[in-house]
Amino acid sequence: MHIGVTSPVVIDHPTSRAAWERRAGIDELAHVADTADRLGYHHLTCSEHVAVPDAIATERGGVYYDPLATFGYLAARTRRIRLNTRVLVLGYHHPLEIAKRYGTLDAVSGGRLVLGLGVGSLEQEFALLGASFADRGARADEALAALRVSLSTPHPEFHGTFYDYSGVEVRPHAVQQRVPFWIGGRTPRSLRRAVTLGDGWLPFALTTAQIREMLSRVDLPDGFEVVLDAGRPLDPLGDRDATLRALDRRRDAGATTVSASFTATDVDHYCDQLAALREYGPDAGVTFESSRPSPTSDFDESSRKA
Repeated sequence: MHIGVTSPVVIDHPTSRAAWERRAGIDELAHVADTADRLGYHHLTCSEHVAVPDAIATERGGVYYDPLATFGYLAARTRRIRLNTRVLVLGYHHPLEIAKRYGTLDAVSGGRLVLGLGVGSLEQEFALLGASFADRGARADEALAALRVSLSTPHPEFHGTFYDYSGVEVRPHAVQQRVPFWIGGRTPRSLRRAVTLGDGWLPFALTTAQIREMLSRVDLPDGFEVVLDAGRPLDPLGDRDATLRALDRRRDAGATTVSASFTATDVDHYCDQLAALREYGPDAGVTFESSRPSPTSDFDESSRKA
């Protein structure tokens, strides 16, 4: 089981953001990213909201760092760790927009992009952006199909109901031949979408028992990722047993990868927690990747044509 970092700082959610994060910014985030990269953690995350209505921000938070800008900065500060959008709302973007912008991120990061993608649920934000809400599920399914054939080629072509294009050139593009798609959601339909159109599932707001039951109803493809949150922030320095139990519960629920946050009083304490979990990773059944070869970070367009 791999373990990644649910990035601190990037979201100001009323129920989850620690006090130190409210005083922190990009420098502290970069320190966490550099530490996690050096220790061999699997990925960093960054969510997407464009404009949260004031009334809803009191419940969901109003601070959401833009994932493309954030990961562009962190890509230059790291070498190995993957960059996981969690999640991009498909209805807010044309597939070619994602292919160009995030394909460029994949190129300049040396092939470290993991696209977390979702249908979206905030109707007011759809309306603000002029995006269609009622048919967002059908649009998302088609967008996923379009992205699959468009991300890793300079000449994408797709013909569908909502998206139709050919005779275009998109450079730079993703350097991975198959950029992983992790599909977010909490319904059986989201899991079916992930199995048929993606490479992994990012469930949220479900118990481990609900996740286990939903997974028991489907045949998962080889290599399919089940990516679960760790639950409450982990405290490997202060409570080793609770940390191990939390990871065991996720593994028992079917997790292949866990995204974890950590209890901390400041950024240095946060990084100490990352190091502590790395020290007893084998006891936790967690695989770290410090031995993974560093992908090149030098972008050479001529050598990365599909």
